[in-house]
Amino acid sequence: MGLLDGTDRDYYQGRDHGNYQFTSLDEIITQFEIAYVGEDKIISRVRRADIAFHAQRALQELSFDTFKSTKAHEISLPPSLSMILPRDYVNYTKISTVDSAGIKHPLYPINSTSNPFNVKQLDDGSYSFLAGEELINNSEFDASLNETWEYSPAAGGNAGAHQGWEVDDSPIPIYSAQYKKDKVGIVGGQLQFESFWFDSHGVLGWGRTYGVWQEVDVAHADLLDLSAVGTSAESISDNEGLACKNGVIRVGVSSKSPTERAAEYGVKQSVGPYSSTPKVIADAFGAHTQQYSVHDNPAHLDLGYIEWNDGTTSQKELIEIPVDKYDRVWVWIQSHSPWQEHAIGSYTSLVHPDYDPDYQPTSGPYVNFKAGQGWNIAPGYELQPSPNVSTFFKPSINAIDSVKMTTTTQPNTLRGSADGKSVAQRNYSSTASTNNNTNEYTNDTYWPLDGSRFGLDPQQSQANGSFYIDTRLGKINFSSNISGKTVILDYISDSLGTDEEMQVHKFAEEAMYKWIAHAILSTRANVQEYVVQRFKKERFAAIRTAKLRLSNIKLEEITQILRGKSKQLKH
Repeated sequence: MGLLDGTDRDYYQGRDHGNYQFTSLDEIITQFEIAYVGEDKIISRVRRADIAFHAQRALQELSFDTFKSTKAHEISLPPSLSMILPRDYVNYTKISTVDSAGIKHPLYPINSTSNPFNVKQLDDGSYSFLAGEELINNSEFDASLNETWEYSPAAGGNAGAHQGWEVDDSPIPIYSAQYKKDKVGIVGGQLQFESFWFDSHGVLGWGRTYGVWQEVDVAHADLLDLSAVGTSAESISDNEGLACKNGVIRVGVSSKSPTERAAEYGVKQSVGPYSSTPKVIADAFGAHTQQYSVHDNPAHLDLGYIEWNDGTTSQKELIEIPVDKYDRVWVWIQSHSPWQEHAIGSYTSLVHPDYDPDYQPTSGPYVNFKAGQGWNIAPGYELQPSPNVSTFFKPSINAIDSVKMTTTTQPNTLRGSADGKSVAQRNYSSTASTNNNTNEYTNDTYWPLDGSRFGLDPQQSQANGSFYIDTRLGKINFSSNISGKTVILDYISDSLGTDEEMQVHKFAEEAMYKWIAHAILSTRANVQEYVVQRFKKERFAAIRTAKLRLSNIKLEEITQILRGKSKQLKH
């Protein structure tokens, strides 16, 4: 009959610490069946599903004012001044900030503002309905890219200039790095990706990948049409072979941002261009691995995409993209020029047989040598002439002329602001607090205006800051003086969020049984009323007893508080 199983070692080295004080909801249901259901018992017969329903309802109701079900979330408040409500949030008990001493400072709700639905209006004041409207800003690329789009910046491209380098007065011809920078930007009303070949440690060549993206509000749309005019760069060859294949450029729609995709797939971040294929490079300086780029995977465009890869220019479209499950999507342009190893020589792979580990050149390729000695080619490599300047120093250029995204159907829903913020919310977030007192709890200057606050609204005349809950969007919005601070949300759940939460403290176990029994008896036919009333009274008494037990009142703590009340107050 013992309730403890396992050994002391299992408990103390495990992770289930302190759980003996709780009983799982499944055990509550089973024990209720044993004690209350059966022949010659108060409930002769009942389905387990009925018991489970009433047990969950009891757990919910008791969680609000009887159980200690308070949870807490801590975040560093972002510049948006908003905190998303936890997914199991029911109500808050306290919202506060934390200072450098670890002391919590309570924040107070403000009732004089809100974030109403901001109805989008046309120039004549009439309401706007989302119907065949262009959803992309700067879709024709006739404005600055920085103002409307996010993008991965261009980086250095290639190497290959031939020069003389003197060492100990002995001129030695070598190949040193001379980089040409890629370009990502708007040229003549086109979005262009200008890519040169790229080498890493002088062994392999490829082209970097780039992305340009924009967040789009689709909260009131079900289907989208996407179209674009794209140009795939023609392949580049010389009389010795193919240097670069046709360029690849895609325009698609993703349910997640490039930054989220990078974290999800474990690839390079969206702000940097990198190799499209992983390659391991080995040279005198060790092994180096180039990872996948987030901008060269069509799987990231999970809602659909169009692609150009044949070296031509054309207009393509993708119709009826389903977005009814999303409020936000990202239109994402991906570009890659697949340069080949033929585009570069192995001039940086030369290593002298008399390798001098103490000699480090201040410029040039990754080589080591002693003056006056001859050259040897590294094992497995072949010395090639410098790349053809007229051919391989010509960039591969992918381009998008325009990209359009419109709604397919004629909805009847009003359209709101793209960011979901009303004028009231913007003004509330942007206004500097008049009570921006940042003194900490340990300071003696907490009341710099003592005696000078007559007539102020107590709701607003406090230094900690304020907040209000936007139930429409499920966010908590804070005043501007809290930006960057650590915010703690203490809140109540209903204990039904996860299976691990569905447990009852043993102090309230009897209250659960009485609740379930009363709920079942009060909903059944042919049950005498005095029986129902009896269990109603027993339920009330059991809940009261559980509250007293769970209040955790200690005589020593009360005594200590009373001792503090006897102190003489001095002003």
